[in-house]
Amino acid sequence: MKKTIIAAMAASMVAGAAYADGHGERYVMITHTQGTDPFWPVVEKGGRDAAAAVGATLEYNFDVSGDMAAMAALIETAAASEPDGIIVSLPDAAALGPAIKSAVADGIPVITMNSGLESSAELGALMHVGQPERLAGEAAGGRAKAEGVTNGLCLNQEAFNTALVDRCEGYFSGLGGDLNMIDVSNDVAQIETRTAAALEADESIDGVLAVGPHVCEAASKAIKAVGAEVHLACFDLSPGVMDMIEAGDAAFTIDQQQRLQGYMPVIVLHLYNNHAGLLPGANIPSGPGFVDASNAADVKALAGVDR
Repeated sequence: MKKTIIAAMAASMVAGAAYADGHGERYVMITHTQGTDPFWPVVEKGGRDAAAAVGATLEYNFDVSGDMAAMAALIETAAASEPDGIIVSLPDAAALGPAIKSAVADGIPVITMNSGLESSAELGALMHVGQPERLAGEAAGGRAKAEGVTNGLCLNQEAFNTALVDRCEGYFSGLGGDLNMIDVSNDVAQIETRTAAALEADESIDGVLAVGPHVCEAASKAIKAVGAEVHLACFDLSPGVMDMIEAGDAAFTIDQQQRLQGYMPVIVLHLYNNHAGLLPGANIPSGPGFVDASNAADVKALAGVDR
């Protein structure tokens, strides 16, 4: 009983310290999800967990249309509410840049995450949390080449998203050969149909990179439907992707640890606001890392939750 009481007191002190360090900050996170990608709930969870740890409030917003003008409007609305900081994904710097610059000009600290590493600083953001996307694509392509792929195809579900284009371009840089990328949309049925059509149109394709987890799951069904012998590689984790790797239906997936993309910006903004501009000296790379048959079992339980 005594040990239980002491443990409870210690936990209370830690929680109390976290909340005492905070000043009731309110942060707004805005991402480009349409609500169909299993990637983003993990990002949101990371942000909410971090906010709870420092005694802050987190508001999470996205526009279901996926339209960049609508996302820019969300940034403008968030800035008008005068939060203590804005966290935003940056898939299209040209479309979102003016809203971000305006928020920064109004004195609101902004951290970009996930996509937009190359444009983050020029828009005035404090820093970026995410993986270098072209580098991640190159790693995927280099490994695919080593595993025997000679003619690849990249499936991009968001043609407007520069980060996904970087992944595809990086894949072919690592693999060798000219870019072969198709727009498959975020609709699972269309992903299957368009992937199958591309494989039937060119039977020499022996490698496919799907730059999203739901895309990879749909691509696997398309590959089986047409009876193709194809090396399939993915980006990001989901329970379905973990099952595919364990079953041998996918060779590997690139893990960008999206929980960090939600968690770290909140922590950084908290430190920045409460400790005289305390800030890391560089961007925080959350990836890339490989998950394959050798380590899938270790992270499977976290897929879609914290990975």
